Amino acid sequence: MRGGQDKATTPEEPAKTGPLLSEIKSIRLLLRLVSLLRLLASMAPTTIVVDAILFDMDGTLIDSTPGLVKAWTTFCNDYQLGDPATVVHETHGRRLYDTLKEYCHINDESKLQAEIDRFEEEVINGGPIVLPGVSALVSALLSQAGMRFSPWNSIDSSSHHTQLSSETAFGWTIVTSATRNYAPRALERCSIPLPRAGIVCSDDVSQGKPHPAPYLAGASKCGVDPSKCLVVEDAISGMQAGAAAGALVLAVCTSTPRNTIITSGAKPSYVVTDLSKSVAVVRFYRSFGVEFFSRVSARWINDKIEVTIDEQ
Repeated sequence: MRGGQDKATTPEEPAKTGPLLSEIKSIRLLLRLVSLLRLLASMAPTTIVVDAILFDMDGTLIDSTPGLVKAWTTFCNDYQLGDPATVVHETHGRRLYDTLKEYCHINDESKLQAEIDRFEEEVINGGPIVLPGVSALVSALLSQAGMRFSPWNSIDSSSHHTQLSSETAFGWTIVTSATRNYAPRALERCSIPLPRAGIVCSDDVSQGKPHPAPYLAGASKCGVDPSKCLVVEDAISGMQAGAAAGALVLAVCTSTPRNTIITSGAKPSYVVTDLSKSVAVVRFYRSFGVEFFSRVSARWINDKIEVTIDEQ
């Protein structure tokens, strides 16, 4: 200050906030860690042990949507049924025998069988494809010593029976609403081998899904109690059939949205997006790294199958 001496200043005493801030940061970090642990706990894999896995075919193992749309477009034009997309949705998971009889009003058995053959030929020409993750899961089931599958020529398409040797068949099968004329051809086209137990087709049961008969027949083919089985399904009617048979049910959201499945009343035991390995998840025990994992994996433990479900 001019003409006078500057007033002496003393630095203000710093607030004693250092320890407090450090404590607050520690509490915040702890809360974040607790939240992360809760999240990880909610994502913890579920492991179950079953005697057999009963797979649905279309929509679960393979996707025939382009062929189905093509076939229903033809039949909707021929029988004036309206929008093919609506019919595809309404008939999903049901036996073609039942749906053609109901929608096309075909009562003559010989004509009905001829139309079933014509429909399935359209679907095959549409080109079914294998769904993600299926090949790896099936390979794991085939890895068990003694777990063999039937060669393609062991299926007699002219009859309703699979020709099996005297070797024991067990572990898994396919339970489909498709006919015995169509199912082996579709599986072969997708390079999915037939299980040693054979498969259950619409021809093999008097009542289709949602009746439990197909999955009861599947458990019987594997020689196990239905309550010791895991049914893998994408259609509401199939989930209902599996539950009615007394099996655990794993729903895959390949054709039906998750929310629709949850609100449908089907009440599957588990729900996953699909069977692929395309999801990344944070793992606490791996230094917060990102890991790709199988949503559903299986391995043999003696004569049982351990199934790990890593998404719900």
